[in-house]
Parts: sequence; structure tokens; C-alpha cells
Amino acid sequence: MTAETLPRKHVPSTTPAALGLGDRPAKAGPDDPAATHVRVKLDVEIRALLAHEPGTKSGADPEDLHQMRVALRRMRSVLKLSGRLVGPDAEPVRAELGWLGQSLGDVRDYDVLIGHLREVVAEFEVRDQPAARRLVSKFVTERGVAKRRLTRALASPRYASMLQDIGRLARQPATEEADESPQTSADLVAGLAKPHRKLAKAVKALPADPPDDDLHALRIYGKKLRYAAEMAKPAAKKKQAERIQRLIKATKNFQTVLGDHQDACVAADRMRGVVASVDAEVAFIAGRIAEKELLRRAEVRAVWRDVWAEVDAAAQAVSARI
Repeated sequence: MTAETLPRKHVPSTTPAALGLGDRPAKAGPDDPAATHVRVKLDVEIRALLAHEPGTKSGADPEDLHQMRVALRRMRSVLKLSGRLVGPDAEPVRAELGWLGQSLGDVRDYDVLIGHLREVVAEFEVRDQPAARRLVSKFVTERGVAKRRLTRALASPRYASMLQDIGRLARQPATEEADESPQTSADLVAGLAKPHRKLAKAVKALPADPPDDDLHALRIYGKKLRYAAEMAKPAAKKKQAERIQRLIKATKNFQTVLGDHQDACVAADRMRGVVASVDAEVAFIAGRIAEKELLRRAEVRAVWRDVWAEVDAAAQAVSARI
């Protein structure tokens, strides 16, 4: 076998070393300052983003794109909550992550929709399969357009510059600069009270039958609480870390439930949107799918408050012992 025929391994276009990071992710414990925990989290997540970049580019497995997007969102959340601890460049970097997140999100939304539609129509009658395939192929084509935009973004100097900026924020300085009111690890744990209050306030303000957009906003609040808890956990003592882990589990479940609601709403809206531009057979399939999605939406609405109660109880247990 010649060198030309050897299988190529997926290697990130940019390596952690190229960003000035060590061979392995940095670590932080309860005795380290809060700024160290922020940098460690950025270190961990930028490595995750780089690890999934080749698969995202190739498109071989949609999970790579999903995990790349998750890493990006975690970094954005960290910089939103505690970016000030690592300097004034945190906010510009967060904005750049938002730029890339838009391109990743566009493709991810299509991946979720297409995967779900294929599962739904697989249960339809054989005579409906040709129309179902035409419907799915319409979204596959649209996904291809979004993927090309993402590929251009990942090959751009703007993306390369963004990676370098994150690397600078993630690198641990030889000594932390003096601060008039330095934050400690315990402050990260205490800081969980703020995203919990925001989420609780948003839940309390909802009517009995909330608009779809309001439930989607709750999911975003819950995600911010989860990411804050993930960063706070290494900063906590053992017993406190166990309570934070229960909070992470509860918020993850909350995200999943409200994510199902959002996916159902999006799928139903997409079906409404295609009816005018497709033939009668495809429109019939779209109508059947929309009906199923509205039923799924109703099922989530029947249980989401119970799931929220678990998040609230877990967050209060953490706050009560801070």
C-alpha cells in the first residue's frame, strides 16, 4: 500500500497547540480563583469545537456538527456570565461566536427536521412513500445551501481569527492580575442563583397556555442555567458538587422536553409553509405530518411544568447550602 492510498485521519485544521494551549486541557479545583475556572472551561470547549470541525466539514455524521455547536454555545454562555473575569476582549469574542453559531444553527435545524421527517414518514403507507421522499428531498436541497454557507465560514480568515482570540482568552497567565474584588470559586457556585431567578421569573410570568415562543425562551433560560452549573461544579466542594450535578441533570431534562416542543412547532410550521409550493400528493403528506407534530406539541405542554418543578427544587437545594 502506497502513501497515497493510506486512509487519511481526520485532523483538525487548527490544533490546540496552534492556539497556544497545552497538550491536555487545563484543570481547576475549588481552591482556584473564578477566572481560572472560566479559562479552563474555554480551554475544554475550544478543544471540543476543534475536534468536531473535520466531521462538520465533511458532513459524514451530523453529530459532529451538533457537538461543535454545543461547544460553541457553552463558550458563549461562559463569556456572557463571567467573561469580564478574563478581560475586555470577552464580549467581542462572544459576538464572533454568535456569528458562527448562526451558520451552524441553520444546518443543525435542517438536520433535526430531516431526521425527524424520515422517521415519521417511514410509518406511512407504501403508496405515500414517493410523495414523502419528494417532501424530504425539498429540505435536503435547502440544507445543502445552508451547508455551503457554513463551509465558507469555516474556511474564512474571520473564523481563523476567532479561534486565535478564544485561545488567548483560554490561556492561563503566569499570575492573575490584582483585582479590587477578586471572585473566588465559591462565587461561581453562588452565581447560580442569578440564572435560576431569571428562569423562575419567566416561568411565573407565563399564562396557563403560553405562546410557543415563550416556551422556547424558557428553554434558552434553562440552558444558561445548565451551562452555569457545569462551570460551577468543579469549583464546588464534594457535597455541593453532588447537588449541582442533580441540577445539571434536571436542566438537561428540561431542555430535552422543551426542545421536543420547539422541534414539533418548527416542523408543523415548515409543513404549513410548503403546502402552497408542492403538488397535491406532497401537500397531503405535509398535512399528515403537521397533525402528528401538533399532537406531539400538546403532549409536551401537558408535562413541562412538572419538569420545571424538578429544576426549581434542584436549584433551591443548591442555593440553600451556599
